Amino acid sequence: MERDILCLTVSEPTRAQLRAYGKHGGTHCTLDDLTATKINDTDVFWWHRTTSLDETSREALTSIAEQIRPFLEDGGGLLLTHGALEGASILGIETYDPDVTQHARADNDGYLLRRAYTSHPLFDEIDALRPGETPVSSGVATYYESLMPHDADVLAARQADGTDKYAQKSILRWGVGDGRVLGIGHGLNFERESSVQQKLLSNAVSYLAGGETEPSPIGRPKGRQEFSALRDTVDDAKHRPAYHFTPPANWLNDPNGVVQWNGRYHLFYQYNPAGPFHDTIHWGHAVSDDLVHWQDEPIALEPDPDGPDSDGCWSGCFVDDDGIPRVMYTGGDGCDQLPCLARAEDNTLRSWRKEPTNPVIEEPPAHIDILTSIDWNAEFRDHCVWRADGDWYQLIGSGIADEGGAALLYRSPDLHEWEYCHPVLTGDWRETGPMWECPELLRFGDDTVLHVSDYSNVWYFLGPYNTESDRLEPRERGILDHGVFYAPQSFTDDDGRTITFGWLKEDRDSTAQWNAGWSGAMSLPRVLSTEAGRLQVDVPSEVTDLRRSHQSFEDVTIHPDESGHLPGVSGDTLEIRATVNAERTGEFGFVLRASPDDQERTVIRVRPQYRELVVDRSASSLDDAPADQNHSMPIRLTEDGKFELRCFLDRSVLELFTADAQCLTSRIYPTREDAVEIDLYAENRPVTVQSLDVWEMGTMRPSTSIKD
Repeated sequence: MERDILCLTVSEPTRAQLRAYGKHGGTHCTLDDLTATKINDTDVFWWHRTTSLDETSREALTSIAEQIRPFLEDGGGLLLTHGALEGASILGIETYDPDVTQHARADNDGYLLRRAYTSHPLFDEIDALRPGETPVSSGVATYYESLMPHDADVLAARQADGTDKYAQKSILRWGVGDGRVLGIGHGLNFERESSVQQKLLSNAVSYLAGGETEPSPIGRPKGRQEFSALRDTVDDAKHRPAYHFTPPANWLNDPNGVVQWNGRYHLFYQYNPAGPFHDTIHWGHAVSDDLVHWQDEPIALEPDPDGPDSDGCWSGCFVDDDGIPRVMYTGGDGCDQLPCLARAEDNTLRSWRKEPTNPVIEEPPAHIDILTSIDWNAEFRDHCVWRADGDWYQLIGSGIADEGGAALLYRSPDLHEWEYCHPVLTGDWRETGPMWECPELLRFGDDTVLHVSDYSNVWYFLGPYNTESDRLEPRERGILDHGVFYAPQSFTDDDGRTITFGWLKEDRDSTAQWNAGWSGAMSLPRVLSTEAGRLQVDVPSEVTDLRRSHQSFEDVTIHPDESGHLPGVSGDTLEIRATVNAERTGEFGFVLRASPDDQERTVIRVRPQYRELVVDRSASSLDDAPADQNHSMPIRLTEDGKFELRCFLDRSVLELFTADAQCLTSRIYPTREDAVEIDLYAENRPVTVQSLDVWEMGTMRPSTSIKD
């Protein structure tokens, strides 16, 4: 169907505009000559520029903004390409200007489609996530890099010379009333066009003229239905967990502000709405009535380009200020990271207002040699806040140069004015790392636990807390989880339990994460406690609500060199509980996610003689990820020589708990659809499993909508 396209210029068209418009456009018109008649006779406006907007072009566009807006709201279309992408904010379509407009420097320019939008009409008959590149012509590329557009859907990012540039957000879509706007900030060469470019522009015109149905999800997600549609679009049946919380799409890392508020559980988390990579961090939000079934909520916090969190709203904690819900979080601004405060505007915790006086601490303590790095003026972030004897206290994660990671203590009368005290604890960089992230202090009667994350491990220190000196006096230390579990955060629920969540890192490369469209999962909730002066870790009883079908076995003898010990048992979303008399046995274990020919298999190897458990991932995947790196942890047998294991298998997630409070979380990525078989094995001599229970597990998504 022929479309009426009006091609815009500021004055006489440039050679580049003539080449573009001559091949793909209709008539062209200067902004000053735009009339109501021309507007009414047009389906789509197109403005292409090979240079950034100068003052003249900005003034000209401002003068016609009141004419363009009604056209769009009534169903018109607008295409802004290359330098013209800057015009979206002038027209009131977008709140934030692109933060990068530069001459294209690569030899080849390509598109990097987001999986959530591969079905968008703009990409019709463009099947690959990385469609073919085009030679770069003279001119500018315009995109959002450290900044996230406020009002747009990011449909695609950029490739340059075959390298994925995830953060260079360059193909954008806006909705204006009934109208549609597309921005394509790079990759158009009208001297040597590619088939991808021709198809992209043809699709763009058809879509903008209203010729294609708007796909779902569309519109930057702000509500539950949109997030639900986004989840359905970014499905990944082999690897995306079913009963562990994952983001609707895109990137997830640290849990933040976890709390039970007015009887409901709230999980905030580090979230990048622009794609499955760490950049432009917002606070995602989900709610639950039972700790295991979660529903997505609108984004809680987003960076402010003019604020102290312009580069990200990073990790923080929830604060109950005498019934006023607040969060303390780290604001990233250039090379600085400083504490910021926000207050919820309602008890649903959906809407937050940042304190105008942020940051509440303007610099790290000057008289301490705080660790610096190539990225940061000072390593100084992440918060744990509590109240005692009328004062507020806060821990901030940091490091002291040539000493080690440190949890720095501050005191305040009002959450706004903070006085530095001293480190609650300082580590040895050779043993527990030079920098401690995400510090958290937990009280259990006479015992206190401080846990910190050192980029690789989550260390805990257990001992009494001296209230006179405000220092921890640890009598033991250990690792909270021996796998990919990281940056945990805890809260005390209405039943008095200390419940913690941790981020389960991906163990596959960035390309695989982009292709999947999502990255990162939360651990199952864990209950922390102490018993006889030792740390205990358990899974709350609510997790049993996820159980579905059940199979039970007793006195199963595992014979070496035999298989098929568990006939009829298979699956990739399971809970497994086993008890084995292991006092005089050799190596034995469990085979999970195995293909019928054993090309793919993950093996949990229990080695009682070495008091060790190993997750053997050497054959977990026919892909390269994860590599043949295994995870291991120490184990102890019970007094009567038994070994007890509780295992949660959830597609790519494997969470293991033993009776002596040791935990190990691993990630596996089988490629084959039939890699779902389960078995047992023994080395050298038979081993008897006294009891074995297997449950198929349900999904973390609620069967009915969670009510307000």
